[in-house]
Amino acid sequence: MFGGGLLSSGNSPHLRKSGSRPVVFDIGELGNIGEEGLLHSLEVNEMKGGSSPLSSAVAIMPSPSALWRFKVLLFFIWGFSCSKIGWDSVMRMSVDLRDLFLYEAFLYYNPLLLVTMMVWLWGVNLWVFSQANVNYAKIFELDQNHITYQEIWKSATWMTIIVPTSMTAYLYLYSHGEVSLAASQPVLLYAAVAMLLIFPFDIFYLSTRYFFLRTLWRIVFPLQAISFADFFLADILTSMSKVLSDLERSVCRMVHRQVATIAWFEADSVCGSHSVAIPVVLVLPYIFRLFQCLRQYKDSGEKTTLFNALKYSTAIPVIFLSALKYHVFPDRWTNIYRPLWLLSSVLNSLYSFYWDITRDWDLSGFTRIFKFSKPHLFSHLLYGRTWVYLWVIGSNLVLRCTWTYKLSAHLRHNYLTVFAITALEMIRRFQWVFFRVEKEWNKMSSKNNVQLSPMSDLSNEDDKLLGSINHNV
Repeated sequence: MFGGGLLSSGNSPHLRKSGSRPVVFDIGELGNIGEEGLLHSLEVNEMKGGSSPLSSAVAIMPSPSALWRFKVLLFFIWGFSCSKIGWDSVMRMSVDLRDLFLYEAFLYYNPLLLVTMMVWLWGVNLWVFSQANVNYAKIFELDQNHITYQEIWKSATWMTIIVPTSMTAYLYLYSHGEVSLAASQPVLLYAAVAMLLIFPFDIFYLSTRYFFLRTLWRIVFPLQAISFADFFLADILTSMSKVLSDLERSVCRMVHRQVATIAWFEADSVCGSHSVAIPVVLVLPYIFRLFQCLRQYKDSGEKTTLFNALKYSTAIPVIFLSALKYHVFPDRWTNIYRPLWLLSSVLNSLYSFYWDITRDWDLSGFTRIFKFSKPHLFSHLLYGRTWVYLWVIGSNLVLRCTWTYKLSAHLRHNYLTVFAITALEMIRRFQWVFFRVEKEWNKMSSKNNVQLSPMSDLSNEDDKLLGSINHNV
C-alpha cells in the first residue's frame, strides 16, 4: 500500500520495480562501430532520402493522446457491457429472490470494490505529496525504489476492471442456471488476490508487497518499537473494519461451500449475519491499535499514548453492545443495552473527533500540504483557503458520528446504505491522511532544523575566528 519496501541496497534484485532490468551496453555487442560512426551513417541516410529503422519505429507509434483516448474508449465500452449484462441478468430472476441474491453477491464483491477505491485514493495522496515535494519516502522509511502514484493508479485500474468483471460473470452465470460455475467466480478471485500478495517471485512489485505484509505482521504482533508506517496502516485498518468483517463472512461461506446457495436465509448459521465472528473481526483493528499505544507508552513513557489507547478502547463497547441484540431478549435490549450502546457511540465519536483535531492534525497551518512546487488548479483551490478548514472539520465531525452505523451489526440491514457509509468513511480517512502526514513532515522538518542549528553556529564561529586571524595578519 505504501509503495515501498525495506531500506536496503539499491542493487538488490528484490527491490527493483516490476519489469525493470538493468540496462548494460557492451562495446562488443555494438561491433567496431562507434558513436560517431553511427551518427555519421544516420546523417548519410537522411541526406540520401532514406529512413533509418529508428525513425520508422517512431513514425508508426501512435501519439500518447491518441493512445489515451483509445484506452478511455475501451474502458467505457467495457463499463457499458458489464452494466448491461449485469442488469439483464438480475432482471431474469424472480422478484422475491432478486434482493436476497443481490445481497449475497454484494457480500462477496463489496470488500474488494472498497479496497480498490482505497487504492485509488492512496494514489491521489501520493500524487499530492509529490507535487508538494513532501518526502513521504523518508516519512514511511521506504527504499529508493518505492513505486510511484502512477504505478499505484495502474494497479487500481486493473483492480477496477477485474473485480466488476468477475461480479458480472457471477450474475450472468447464476441467472442462466450455471450455479456451480457462478459459485467459482468469487472463489477464484479471492484465491488470485491471496496468491498475488504472497507470490515470492520478483514480479508485480515484490518489495512493496513484502513491505505491506511485513507491516501487517508488525501490527498484529507489536513486539518491536512502533514506526510511523505501523500505526499509520493500523489507523487505516480501523476505517476498513467493515471491509474486514465482510471478507471474513465471504471466506467463511466459501470454506463451508455456501456460495450461490440458500444459506443467506439462515441468519443464525456459522456464517450468518448473527455470527459471533462479526463483532470479533470488527474489533480486531481497534485492539491492534490499542496494543500499539501501550507499546509506545512502554518505549517512550509519554502519557499521551495512554489517552490515545483510551480512544481506541471506546470503540469496543460500541461493537459488542450492538451485537448483543441478537443474543438477548428484546425487552432487555430496549431497556438496558440500547441506551448503553447509544452512550458509548456518542462518547467514541466525540472523543475520536477531538483527538483528530487536537492531536493528529496541526491546525496552525495544515494547508501547507497543498502548496505545490508548480502552479496547479488543485493547489490554487485548496492552498490557504479558509473553507478547507471548515470543510475538513465539519465533514470529520459528521462522518465520525455516522461511522458507528457500520460498526453496529443491528443497523446493517440495508447493504447499499452500509456500503455508502463505509465509502464515506474511507473518504474521511483519505482527508485525514493529508494532515496526519503533514504533521509528521513538519515534525521531521523542525527536528532537522534543530539538528542542523549547532553545526551552523559552529561554522559561524569558525568564520569569525578565521576572520580575526586574517585581520591580525
